[in-house]
Amino acid sequence: MSERAGIPPELARAVKLVVLDVDGVMTDGGIYYGASPTGETVELKRFEITDGLGVNLMQRAGIHVAIVTGRQSEVVAVRARELAIEEVHQDPAAEKLPIVRDILRRRGIDWDAVAFLSDDLADLPVLTRAALPVAVANAVPEVSSVARWRTARPGGAGAVREFAEALLRARGDWSRVVEQYLEEREERANGPA
Repeated sequence: MSERAGIPPELARAVKLVVLDVDGVMTDGGIYYGASPTGETVELKRFEITDGLGVNLMQRAGIHVAIVTGRQSEVVAVRARELAIEEVHQDPAAEKLPIVRDILRRRGIDWDAVAFLSDDLADLPVLTRAALPVAVANAVPEVSSVARWRTARPGGAGAVREFAEALLRARGDWSRVVEQYLEEREERANGPA
């Protein structure tokens, strides 16, 4: 299946959990290192702002979103809090399969209700079990070959937002969640009546 074919509506409607990798999916994979005035190492990552709205819209549609990454970074925890993502798992050993299995067990979700956005080899054990394996445009060939859907955008450049829109359109939820989002923004702008 290619990004042009679209996501089958029956598959899209079955998705209850979207799992996101971070480096190479939510970011471009680059890591910036610096030092604080006291000499502490500081790690920075660049996140695409439109991906955040994609996460928000999926959550509005009742889809759980989780972050499972193979690096430990405080900036990931900060971004997850901004996006109200409760399931944030950072495992330096990149043992993602046991983490996702635990999420599924605790939330009562089966593999046939999981979408996973991926770019690299460490993701393959989860990717091959997910009902909707997704490769971002910059994914390695091994990931692309098992993906059921591919984004046109690379990680860190709106791939999560692109997937969110495609998923929600296939489910028939796009117009409703966008309308809800815009109504809430208008209410906040207008203040109390």
